[in-house]
Amino acid sequence: MAYWLMKSEPDELSIQDLAALGETRWDGVRNYQARNFIRSMAVGDAFFFYHSSCPEPGIAGIARITSTAYPDPTALDPESHYFDAKANAEKNPWSAIDVIHVETFTKVLGLGYLKQQLALAELPLVQKGSRLSVMPVTAEQWSAVLALR
Repeated sequence: MAYWLMKSEPDELSIQDLAALGETRWDGVRNYQARNFIRSMAVGDAFFFYHSSCPEPGIAGIARITSTAYPDPTALDPESHYFDAKANAEKNPWSAIDVIHVETFTKVLGLGYLKQQLALAELPLVQKGSRLSVMPVTAEQWSAVLALR
């Protein structure tokens, strides 16, 4: 099993939304490196659900991957914010994945707090200039974050 961190703006999909839905599609990733990470995920992989672009950015909970990657349908939907005019049914460069809620933390582990943790110094999230919405997390980093909740 691999570990990940995936970011979502809570006004689009929050950990509370995922808890209410149970399972949903994770789509709209429009960065090739982040897309490649999605394509390398396996059923059963776990990820930290990170709230981004909000008053309190941070890790809000845990979710799990429930499918392998598949073509992102939002790329083909002209009504979608994630529409890609260059994509078509035969050649869609973007991928989506299905996820399920596992746990909502009692408090969000804020970015400032995470940056103070020596055990997380190498976590891409806390490094200057890292803006990917999907990133790998080592087993040691995973354990370090779990110890903070």
